[in-house]
Amino acid sequence: MIRHLIVVLGDQLDHNASAFDGFDPQQDLIWMAELWEESTHVPSSKQRIAVFLSAMRHFAKELRDRKLPLAYTELDENTAQSNFKSALELALQKQKPQAVIMTAPGDWRVLQSIRQACASNSTPLDIREDRHFFSTVREFAEHAKGRKQIRLEYWYRELRAKHNILMVDGKPEGGEWNFDHDNRESFGRDGPPAIPKPLRFKPDAITREVIRLVNQQFAKHPGHLGDTAEAFGWPVNRSEALQVLQQFIEERLPLFGRYQDAMWTKEPWLFHSHIASSLNLKLLSAREVVEAAQAAWRKGHAPLTSVEGFIRQILGWREYVRGIYWMHMPEYIHGNALDAQEPLPDFYWTADTPMACMHDTLSQTLRHGYAHHIQRLMVTGLYALLLGVNPKEVHAWYLSVYVDAVEWVEL
Repeated sequence: MIRHLIVVLGDQLDHNASAFDGFDPQQDLIWMAELWEESTHVPSSKQRIAVFLSAMRHFAKELRDRKLPLAYTELDENTAQSNFKSALELALQKQKPQAVIMTAPGDWRVLQSIRQACASNSTPLDIREDRHFFSTVREFAEHAKGRKQIRLEYWYRELRAKHNILMVDGKPEGGEWNFDHDNRESFGRDGPPAIPKPLRFKPDAITREVIRLVNQQFAKHPGHLGDTAEAFGWPVNRSEALQVLQQFIEERLPLFGRYQDAMWTKEPWLFHSHIASSLNLKLLSAREVVEAAQAAWRKGHAPLTSVEGFIRQILGWREYVRGIYWMHMPEYIHGNALDAQEPLPDFYWTADTPMACMHDTLSQTLRHGYAHHIQRLMVTGLYALLLGVNPKEVHAWYLSVYVDAVEWVEL
């Protein structure tokens, strides 16, 4: 008899997640599944699929190494048509648990599928708080109540004060909440200063098998994928994610603020952190990332302008867009206030355009599954806005091509 079936999603890869609170290996079973639908409901890029599948398989190996009971379904031809609802229903019928326990999903569609599967099998569902964020969805809704405008800046200040981040005697360090005005430097005619090489990881046996699978099963999906560190080097487990975070703090954070809005041709990495995929897979927590940046400032390693600008992305923007998503779903995905109806140009999927900034950003995106935030906002995003592209198509493209893409962020 199984007491609890612990559902772990592909973006919940943390051994200390709330779903594991009270876990008893003698009575409970962990359930994970690679599902075709998660790579095809939008045509996910090969880089993105590989990041998720490799990270899931590494996490599953860690669970097995700890001798924890795990039911894990790999994506193969026999499960090619499965989705969350059908896969979980099969698991419930086979395992007959007394209840399903999980950490709150980040995706509305997935949440509805899991609820439907449990309801159809009359299995109680216990959804627990996601502790990887500073705030809860309910706290954001309370903050938004009665406001004519929901401003990121005010939410950010509230969280700063509540969690005592970059604060002294109840006031912001440096006398200002926001140093964005100091973080807009360009590289000038001579280009960027010496840029540290990003930490990239040579694919191990698990990742190489995933790369083979993706190139075989998703051959027509966008992007490029190979088995070298240059072709695919993303962190896919917690140890690697911590190394990337440490390297950013030591080598890139000091100049991050000054150049966070700058671009340069054929320079994809610059001074950005490259940890978004690790954060969204929950290989890193928002709290430890913010604490690492704050500690760097207190040691005099990085200027306040850089540290505040970086922390604002994690503590401010990331918490804000999550709150907005859950406050407005499911209607949010259909929003189109400007009645934009143009289709997304085909060259977004091929980079085949003579426009220099677009070609550079799109080529980089398809090659690495990555572009920094100014390339996303002020190149690909701004062009789509000016052209009048239907926002649902723009969202689907971002969700498809970037390794850090999950719906609550991209939408």
